[in-house]
Amino acid sequence: MIKDEIIKLITERRARVGVIGLGYVGLPLLIEFARNGFDSTGFEVDETKATEINDGRSYIGDVSSSAVKELTATERLRATTNFDHLKDCDAIIICVPTPLRKTKEPDVSYILAAAEEIKRNLRRGQVIVLESTTYPGTTDEVLLTMFEETGMKLDTDFLLAFSPERVDPGNPQFQTHNIPKVVGGCTDSSTEAAAHLYSQIVKEVFAVSSARVAEAAKLLENTFRAVNIGMANEMARLCYALNIDTWEVIRAAATKPWPKRSTRVCLSTWFSLSRMD
Repeated sequence: MIKDEIIKLITERRARVGVIGLGYVGLPLLIEFARNGFDSTGFEVDETKATEINDGRSYIGDVSSSAVKELTATERLRATTNFDHLKDCDAIIICVPTPLRKTKEPDVSYILAAAEEIKRNLRRGQVIVLESTTYPGTTDEVLLTMFEETGMKLDTDFLLAFSPERVDPGNPQFQTHNIPKVVGGCTDSSTEAAAHLYSQIVKEVFAVSSARVAEAAKLLENTFRAVNIGMANEMARLCYALNIDTWEVIRAAATKPWPKRSTRVCLSTWFSLSRMD
């Protein structure tokens, strides 16, 4: 089975990993794979970024230049603008941006552009994972359809999954290696292979029943955050009108011991506002 072949390559550290998009999500991810012994290639449309990485310099705050320099020296890490090298990768992870259009609809053009490059270089024995935030159905309706237009089939020739990025830029406590990864594949085999891939670089992997569940989970996370930011802003306006210290109110509310998880998550979101303003 193709799943067993891919898992064997990953387990033996013979799988070659490619990450498309070397921004604040893709570059730290690529670094973790290289740091854990995988031959890792980053794909970028920006030649300046590729040159910076190959010269041992980082342009991302959460990644030190010393780490980049060390890994490029071992030849486990490299960057390129030549997408033909995708055919050399056994695992391909898409980490491109998905901004909102003026109509508030997601702009998936970057995902489609990356998928076109993968389609052009698709070969038997690859596992592809989308990390970019998008609407439920993108992975199995859009990407799967594109890849099967090559004549290759899911589970027989390649595997496909979704795993939402969960990066918190500038947070020294939670970085790629200790943030749990949610993984959902278009099939059980895809889920298993993708989960095994991430388990090599992160401490905890949470597998779900489908790519759509994983995509929807990311939307819930983002919506939860947005609602709490809006609530915090409204509370801040109220406190200002009443001449009350907003942060003192938040610190007081944070002492409530139950329900522990929801309270802590909500209030940690509030405290994060101080870094965003």
